[in-house]
Amino acid sequence: MTFFLETLIGGLLAGTMYSLVALGFVLIYKASGVFNFAQGAMLLFAALTFVSLQEQGLPFALALILTVVVMALGAILIERTVLRPLVNRSQITLFMATLGLSFVIEGLAQGLMGAQVRALDLGIEDVPLFWGDVMVSQFDLVAAATAALVVTVLALLFNRTRIGVSLRAVADDTRAALSIGINLNRIWQIVWAVAGILGLVAGLLWGARQGVQFSLSLVVLKALPVLIIGGFTSIGGAIVGGLIVGAAENLAEVYIGPYIGGGITPWFAYVLAIVFLYIRPAGLFGEPAIERV
Repeated sequence: MTFFLETLIGGLLAGTMYSLVALGFVLIYKASGVFNFAQGAMLLFAALTFVSLQEQGLPFALALILTVVVMALGAILIERTVLRPLVNRSQITLFMATLGLSFVIEGLAQGLMGAQVRALDLGIEDVPLFWGDVMVSQFDLVAAATAALVVTVLALLFNRTRIGVSLRAVADDTRAALSIGINLNRIWQIVWAVAGILGLVAGLLWGARQGVQFSLSLVVLKALPVLIIGGFTSIGGAIVGGLIVGAAENLAEVYIGPYIGGGITPWFAYVLAIVFLYIRPAGLFGEPAIERV
């Protein structure tokens, strides 16, 4: 029973790392209906920027603040120059724009900061901790606490502020929001800026776990089953979807893997997502598609 609990808890904690990536997708999709495939590239760019600033001798806090500014301004620039001119275009056009944007961001990152693998030390040791007889990873606990903090901040931002009220109005009915004077472009800029900062948080944790390298942008692919399971428009769904994916991967690798030769982790989440598409296409907390301008 102890081994089962270790496997389950380890998977749940690891799943919060997937959730952090998925949250950026949810914010942008909820506000504008755009599936931002460039979120992974933004995550990579954030981690590379932070590491590069530290390599120049900047202290941790200053490097973090400057990276936040870079990501917020970069996200606003993307919204103004790439997506705003494509308003009223088809969903596939917007998706292809973000797909192309991901390659531009990766190329820009390589040109400015190089392609070598960098180590990222956040001062969080990946050492085992014990809850009774159950062993858990200290790094995973910190990642889970970070995800909880992020969700709390987002909940306060979108439920207790005028910006949040405006965002919910835009998400519920874009045309109605415009009719009462909500500045749609401003809301999109804020959402993209927040998504850029979320990319920084996820990029730092993923970079500390596996090194800052260009394959880091591929973690976006693991966010897809999280979104399918939790729903593309729900912040809570992104968290629940990540927990389900993380736990299912761990349990499947341990209890099913030995019977089929192992190696389940890279693909099991996608099988689970396909099952959910048959059972609940909108996801556990998803909403039906809404009309966009």
